Amino acid sequence: FFDHLGLKVQSRLKGLNRPLGEELLVPTRIYVKTVLNLIRDFPVQGIAHITGGGFTDNIPRVVPKGCKVVIHKGTWPILPIFKALEEGGRVREEEMFRTFNNGIGLVLIVPSSKANSICDRLKNLKEKPYRIGEIAEAGRGERLIEYR
Repeated sequence: FFDHLGLKVQSRLKGLNRPLGEELLVPTRIYVKTVLNLIRDFPVQGIAHITGGGFTDNIPRVVPKGCKVVIHKGTWPILPIFKALEEGGRVREEEMFRTFNNGIGLVLIVPSSKANSICDRLKNLKEKPYRIGEIAEAGRGERLIEYR
C-alpha cells in the first residue's frame, strides 16, 4: 500500500484529520460500558466486536444455526482510511469485508421490534448506530453472510 502509492507514515490523505501513520495506529474501541447499559434494558441476542477477521468471520459466529446475516452495503458511511486502503491498495470489496471493520466496530443482533429504541439509546450515549442488516433463514449450503 505505502510503496504502491508512494506514501509515507507522515503522508496526509484526503478526508483524514491526521497523518496516515497516526490514523493506522488508532486503537480498537472498547464498548463495555455501552453494551452493559443496553443489556440492562434491552434483549441483545448477539454481539460481535469487528476486529481482525472483519465482518465475514466475526458476525456469523453469533448467528443461530440455520440462519445467515444479510448486510446492506451503503447503510453507513465508510471512513476515509478504508476508502484509501480499498482504492489505493486495489483491495477487492469482498476482501475489505473479510479483513476490516469498514467503520463498524461492534455489531449487535437485536429483535427488529426493538431496533429503533436501541438506536435511540445509543444516540443518547453519544454513539453513532446504524441499522446495517438483518438475520434471515439460510438455505442448505448457503453462505452465512451475504452482502447486498
